[in-house]
Amino acid sequence: MSVGIKIKNAVKRYGNNTVIHNLSLRVQNGEFFTLLGPSGCGKTTLLRMIAGFNSIEDGRFYFNDTLINDMDPGKRNIGMVFQNYAIFPHMTVRQNVAFGLKNRKIPRDEIAVETQKFLKLVKIDEFADRMPDALSGGQQQRVALARALVIRPDVLLMDEPLSNLDAKLRVEMRTVIKEIQRNVGITTIYVTHDQEEAMAVSDRIAVMNAGVIQHVGTPKNIYQRPANLFVATFIGRSNILKAHLEPEGEGCALIFANGYRVHMDNVRPEERYARDVLVSARPEELLLGEDGAQAEGLRAVIDDSVFLGLNTHFFMTDENGEPIETIQESSIGSMPGCGSRVCLRVNVEKINLFSEDGSANLLTGVKNDLNAGEE
Repeated sequence: MSVGIKIKNAVKRYGNNTVIHNLSLRVQNGEFFTLLGPSGCGKTTLLRMIAGFNSIEDGRFYFNDTLINDMDPGKRNIGMVFQNYAIFPHMTVRQNVAFGLKNRKIPRDEIAVETQKFLKLVKIDEFADRMPDALSGGQQQRVALARALVIRPDVLLMDEPLSNLDAKLRVEMRTVIKEIQRNVGITTIYVTHDQEEAMAVSDRIAVMNAGVIQHVGTPKNIYQRPANLFVATFIGRSNILKAHLEPEGEGCALIFANGYRVHMDNVRPEERYARDVLVSARPEELLLGEDGAQAEGLRAVIDDSVFLGLNTHFFMTDENGEPIETIQESSIGSMPGCGSRVCLRVNVEKINLFSEDGSANLLTGVKNDLNAGEE
């Protein structure tokens, strides 16, 4: 049986250093939920608080309606998969997977059946009698996953489980983990600093920075309408441009330093007043055209380009000496080369606008479940 998780006003301190600040969060039953953020942001600390491995200085943690703050970790019925797998080197694959069931005094016949079932589920049954040192990294990760799931935990906690694998194997294993999680239907909290990995596996993501959750939402919500500038720059790549906003008809005019002007009708009504703003334009949201006297857009000079097959990545410098990156679909014909002067137009539907300090997105459509844990 999986459970929903509620965290209300959690605080974690180490001496005088507060690493989790009054954090509230709600994870739905059966959800694949990811804690994403840079190293040192508090995501592993929070995971260990849920597991019972770290003390809780303040706040309340619930599995469904059961308060778990003072519950022994062994009674929380959690499965854990660590970065280093923590597989017992002196046991076979089968013995590793059966370990948790033996500790729970499950009958021998039932242990055999359940162990074989989960060996097949993660597709390592053919290696059941091998020792861990005879397995690849991906196979060892499958052993760790089977061992965590065979005890039928209420919650599966995964801490950077793919960071020790090579790039190709990480892509393969994140697909495996997501498929197994869907099949089993277990509530899963996954910790990573890898944005692409988080986007690929998650139902929802919480982006953390310095012990504070910045944005909670689906991968699509967070990528397309980030709550603030930190989220916009941490999730994927983004060009940050300065501009001025002015009311215009039923919307606003966005005016760049060189006079390039576009109309935006998706600025929130309460934000439609004259002000300086920051524009977040991802590389694919800047449209590349030839420079010319009549062309409207941002002027830039191409410094370098990288052909990536389907797309070509351009590195440029704008009129103010600031770097700009764009990604364009590669054409069969010639593409502009180094030293070419180009004109860039923004994709008005996709760019994001932030307050001058970067603390808030000014557009409609921002969906942030940040306060769900406070209900």
